Amino acid sequence: MPKDMSHSSGQKPPVSKKRKKTRAKMVFPPEQKQRIKDKMAQLGFTFQAEHLLLQAFTHSSYVNEHRIRSVQDNERLEFLGDAVVELAVSRYLYTHFPDMSEGEMTKLRAAAVCEPSLSKLAKEQGFGELVFIGKGEEMTGGRLRPALLADVYESFLGALYLDQGMEQAQLFLNESMFTKLKNGAFSHMMDFKSQLQETIQKENGGTLLYEIQDERGPAHSREFSAVLKLDDTVLGEGTGRSKKEAEQQAAENALKYLEQNRSSGPK
Repeated sequence: MPKDMSHSSGQKPPVSKKRKKTRAKMVFPPEQKQRIKDKMAQLGFTFQAEHLLLQAFTHSSYVNEHRIRSVQDNERLEFLGDAVVELAVSRYLYTHFPDMSEGEMTKLRAAAVCEPSLSKLAKEQGFGELVFIGKGEEMTGGRLRPALLADVYESFLGALYLDQGMEQAQLFLNESMFTKLKNGAFSHMMDFKSQLQETIQKENGGTLLYEIQDERGPAHSREFSAVLKLDDTVLGEGTGRSKKEAEQQAAENALKYLEQNRSSGPK
């Protein structure tokens, strides 16, 4: 009689819940999970909450492709990591550069946490090879996209902060970013637009025009595309998480383009 009552209640047997959990775990290829664990061992981190570590390396295209609600992408962790890296860099600049003005610290921080800088740091760590991405994103070179790489750098920091606290996040940044910051690696990135303006004025002159061509992504993680023209000639293009950042990258690419023209021109 108790058996009949349990069936009539409409409750699902415990076995179905176990199946759901097994299915969610099988979403992540074991070989790639192992590569992530090996990378953490190399960095000296042991995550208590493995789901946070896996989430940090899960792109939205992968979640959309598999359509499993129990798997979350890394966008929320990226949001948190963005705040973590900005606070950590602010603290480092305040502590290690006592003679630097507020304006100079703001510019240097912006150069250190911009998309081009973070994407290079993520590439150095090999994070692009560890990300779970959808087949379509894979086929279009998603692992090499600066926006994706910068996002996964931040999402990893967000996961590390939640799992092990600010000290460990600071430790990771000490190794991957702050040494470069101390050696002036980001100083040249502080204002490409001004550098370009000076270069154009010294040479032929002309009018520089920045145009925002595209804007995409969720509200908390927008990606802008900018085109830079000298009169009617396109000098450079750039992307970034703000209009200013996209314009700075376009100016950087324009400077590279002009330098290449000089070196390949008649001697």
